[in-house]
Amino acid sequence: MKPEEVRVCVLRIEGTNCEDEMADAFQTVGASAEKVHLKQLIGQAPAGMKRDLSDYDILALPGGFSAGDYVRAGAIFAARMKSAIGPQLKKFVESGRPVLGICNGFQILVELGLLPALEETMSPEPTAALYTNDSGRFECRPTVLRNDNNGKCIFTSCISKKKTLMIPSAHAEGKLMSMDPQFIEKLIDNDQVVFRYVKDDDSKAEYPWNPNGSESDIAGICNPSGNVMGMMPHPERAMTRFTHPDWTRGYSSQEGDGVMIFESVVRYLTK
Repeated sequence: MKPEEVRVCVLRIEGTNCEDEMADAFQTVGASAEKVHLKQLIGQAPAGMKRDLSDYDILALPGGFSAGDYVRAGAIFAARMKSAIGPQLKKFVESGRPVLGICNGFQILVELGLLPALEETMSPEPTAALYTNDSGRFECRPTVLRNDNNGKCIFTSCISKKKTLMIPSAHAEGKLMSMDPQFIEKLIDNDQVVFRYVKDDDSKAEYPWNPNGSESDIAGICNPSGNVMGMMPHPERAMTRFTHPDWTRGYSSQEGDGVMIFESVVRYLTK
């Protein structure tokens, strides 16, 4: 498979607002991305506009405020997906095809039960939550992420372990929590922790370097198989150096830190 043969479904509903950036990010690394409304997947569209999830190689859930983030962030989008295409979605994941959720997309994956998925591919009910930031407000700022995954996650296959990336965050509900008292230990034992917030000197984060108060400074996790990843910061907004906060200062490349995440999954599929 060549990069241009990799088909990406960038799924959206009312309130999604980062679908353009997500599609552009995949196209930047050579993939063919299509912005698809959920109604196109569930048959509520004219015949020529209907789509089938199985025709795509990657499913991407972008950021925004889907359905106004009523009830809980991502809850309505997830409920609509699960009721209409739950079996197809589970089959998609079990086939090994990649699923990416960024910001609101991460919240949706947790609401779907596709993350953290500690015991089954898609849990009947959410087993974790992205809770309100400790600051009690929307946080929009540059954040430094460190790749702490040991190699399981396909979305970091091109990123060396412990490498840091400058990726912007913009969310009000990003604090990863669970009722399970051993939740963090299980994630670590399963190599499901992908990114952690750190300071710019790679030391342990504290506010504002950790913008939400997430335990163990977790910014992104994957499922036990490594093909589903959710993260709160926005790599699709860091595809060029010119969106870096220090873009005028010494740099050797015009490529942004977000590129490697999209490049990793496309290269994985084209091997």
